[in-house]
Amino acid sequence: MADNVEIVEGCRLPVLRKNQEHEDEWPLAEILSVKEVSSRKLYYVHYIDFNKRLDEWVTGDRLDMKKLQFPKKEAKTPTKNGLPGSRPSSPEREVRKSLDLNVQSATAPSRGKTLPTPKRKVEAVSLATQVPPATPVPSLPSSTEASQASVFPAVRDPNTFKSREDHEPISSLTTNGTARRLIPSQPGRKRKANCGGTDEMIKVLQYNNPQSASVFLPPPEDSQDSSDGIPSAPRMTGSLVSDRSHDDIVTRMKNIECIELGRHRLKPWYFSPYPQELTALPILYLCEFCLKYLKSLKCLQRHLTKCNLRHPPGNEIYRKGTISFFEIDGRKNKTYSQNLCLLAKCFLDHKTLYYDTDPFLFYVMTEYDSKGFHIVGYFSKEKESTEDYNVACILTLPPYQRRGYGKLLIEFSYELSKVEGKTGTPEKPLSDLGLLSYRSYWSQTILEILMDLKPDNGERPQITINEISEITSVKKEDVISTLQYLNLINYYKMWLFSYKKYGQYILTLSEDIVDGHERAMQKRHLRIDPKCLHFTPKDWSKRGKW
Repeated sequence: MADNVEIVEGCRLPVLRKNQEHEDEWPLAEILSVKEVSSRKLYYVHYIDFNKRLDEWVTGDRLDMKKLQFPKKEAKTPTKNGLPGSRPSSPEREVRKSLDLNVQSATAPSRGKTLPTPKRKVEAVSLATQVPPATPVPSLPSSTEASQASVFPAVRDPNTFKSREDHEPISSLTTNGTARRLIPSQPGRKRKANCGGTDEMIKVLQYNNPQSASVFLPPPEDSQDSSDGIPSAPRMTGSLVSDRSHDDIVTRMKNIECIELGRHRLKPWYFSPYPQELTALPILYLCEFCLKYLKSLKCLQRHLTKCNLRHPPGNEIYRKGTISFFEIDGRKNKTYSQNLCLLAKCFLDHKTLYYDTDPFLFYVMTEYDSKGFHIVGYFSKEKESTEDYNVACILTLPPYQRRGYGKLLIEFSYELSKVEGKTGTPEKPLSDLGLLSYRSYWSQTILEILMDLKPDNGERPQITINEISEITSVKKEDVISTLQYLNLINYYKMWLFSYKKYGQYILTLSEDIVDGHERAMQKRHLRIDPKCLHFTPKDWSKRGKW
């Protein structure tokens, strides 16, 4: 049947694949390319609503030709040269078109009048990083509201608490893990809300049951909250964030079949701009110490006789047991940095590749044995970041994933921020795996602090959002978004002397959250020891330091 119907690029049809349970399934896929090898046609397919790393070449017998959908041609539109043109539709364009239609319909004036409307900037959100939004929770009060903290029992009594729909949605979690405003409509009242002021005081009330606790925020002093300090959604561009508008059919397809790195063979997930003549090879060989790429095993063996490196170039700034970290300057070790970026691009889809590595520092984590220091993963950061980014790209190589090395890289990046005396955050957008790792790390770190709070002289302990941020070096917006993601913050309206009403924010640690955190910490064996870190931050604002 596949021979009777010509399948072209852009066609969609169900394709047979194995799921995680090794069962057959037929997800809808798009044909990105067709080639013929030994008089046999192969089709490169992208599974719709699946990550691009699952894209693969398939044979015609895995295609369900009965449900073949040919690409729809869009209406012809004039191009830059004034000539009409058309192109087949794609899922990205359909999403973009629907977003534009929604914006137009939402801003269209009524009664047929033509009114000028201000241009609205719509931030593009990468489809690969979209996650279901968390349950909306209220924002936190400002510092002026936190001067006098009052603590109330954690029992919800109908005479004491009167809830406004129990939980009032004020803000929600965006796809990148940051707080975004959701202002509820209230007729006859203008409301301003603050999210995360400078000194929000939190009092912790310990239950008789040691497995649970509540954190109380004080009542506001007035009805008008300051809007300063509202964390906006992160911008979708950064020093290494790729521009998805320039994607073409070449960069959407994997171009390297297999990479041999030391004792491991890696199957790339995404496109990486290695030289064109190397993309046709069945295996691309890399020196695991200098990361130089070679076309054959004989070339690699000849190179190893000349390569004197047994560890990444740069300074070793951390060592404990077999784990070491090396700091590499992108200007002083340009060739190694460029080779590292080429390797990392095979497994990172949302970052672009810069051959100008001068503005970056690379921190490579290695594992030591008798043969040398073997690369496990790395992260890069800008020497000077105006956005308080402490990570640009972060990657754990596939053979070392799901072993705790990802959290170790994240923890090390925040240890560097602590030495620098700064708070930091990773560049957005994060990949799907990166988002999971960061959320898990933020959750464990913040819960660890809250659970370690002890009563002081019989009084309930106090802590602020800023203090949590200073202790962990996690940016304040990430602390707030993590509390929201865990769905710990609840908002209640309360009565004082039966006539004055004010709001109360309560953070409750349930037994399930506490038990889950303790189980997760028992599995987390790899931790950074600050005593083993030998790092002196530099002032990169002075160009002479470069």
